[in-house]
Amino acid sequence: MYVCGITPYDSTHLGHARTYLTYDLLIRRLLDSGHEVTMVRNITDVDDSILPKARELGVDFEALAADQTARFHSDMESLWTHEPASEPKATEWITEMVELVEQLSAKGHTYTTGGTTYFDVSTFDGFGELCGHDQETMVAMAAERGGTPDDERQRNPLDFVLWQPSAEDEPVWQSPFGAGRPGWHIECSAMAMGLLGNQIDLHGGGSDLIFPHHECERAQSEAATGEPFVRHWMHCGLVGYDGEKMSKSLGNLVFVSDLAKQAEHSAIRLALMGTHYRSDFEWVDTDIDAGIALLDKLIAATQKTSNPTVGPELDATRYATELRAALDDDLNTPQAKDLLEELASAIHTSSDNTSDAARTLKDLCNLCGIALKN
Repeated sequence: MYVCGITPYDSTHLGHARTYLTYDLLIRRLLDSGHEVTMVRNITDVDDSILPKARELGVDFEALAADQTARFHSDMESLWTHEPASEPKATEWITEMVELVEQLSAKGHTYTTGGTTYFDVSTFDGFGELCGHDQETMVAMAAERGGTPDDERQRNPLDFVLWQPSAEDEPVWQSPFGAGRPGWHIECSAMAMGLLGNQIDLHGGGSDLIFPHHECERAQSEAATGEPFVRHWMHCGLVGYDGEKMSKSLGNLVFVSDLAKQAEHSAIRLALMGTHYRSDFEWVDTDIDAGIALLDKLIAATQKTSNPTVGPELDATRYATELRAALDDDLNTPQAKDLLEELASAIHTSSDNTSDAARTLKDLCNLCGIALKN
């Protein structure tokens, strides 16, 4: 599986946390089911977001990327997520990106004008099938999300940049198309296919990446190889705060590092499990209080002293079966969370021997990435 990683120019916020905790939970269930999982998560350390930020701060873009990547790693560790099998940086894959653009050019999918090489979407049948939008909607979204549909140099408003000249203060690499730097979309295709092959089982990211990023990534990858690029696409809904989508541009971010000062990582996980990963939702500050309260309840249930001589053993088998079934049902975390709470309640109120049930509860919490420190 390939998961689109961060562009490291600011700290990890709750939107990131929700996305990466979702894929971490998927990995946990796949491993629990007996699968082998190879997860690649990239670092986009050069693109049209990080370079202006470095310019604004008056720092080298590589230094900014290194600093923010270190913070991201610290946040991911604090959230108890699995480390990726590989974490490629875009700046280390320029050669492969150039080769991929050359491959696309040889097959007639590109054109170069004004020093910029574009992917010609008219050469790829089915452009737009992933996102399901019509031409007018895609053009409007491209304008909002880094595209240049009004650029007269483009043959089609939806054509996208594969290689472009660098500004004077931007990094420069040599290529057959001229000195410059890669476009955003070509980066993930080169890294994903280079590390996982021409076809991967699952590709994930936030729902805001469906178009244009994943649509363009799919088009150029399949145009280059002639094979389906991804068997299953998986996208997480967006997190809002104060009535707006949580984003760096709006400045309404809830940072993981700040939440971690209030609560254990397990409480953050529990708070986020209450909404299905595909749904957008609005975070409110009291959500973390609910996560803390449930975590306390789970911990107390696993610590309950049982008297083996009183009553039969509380059977927790049903909870384990139903929780795994909930995770298998498109990661139905609200149901899984309810089952954890139901089992904890059953342990608290039972007069039976609950020692095995408490062990089952702890195992199910571990499956969900919830550590019960006691």
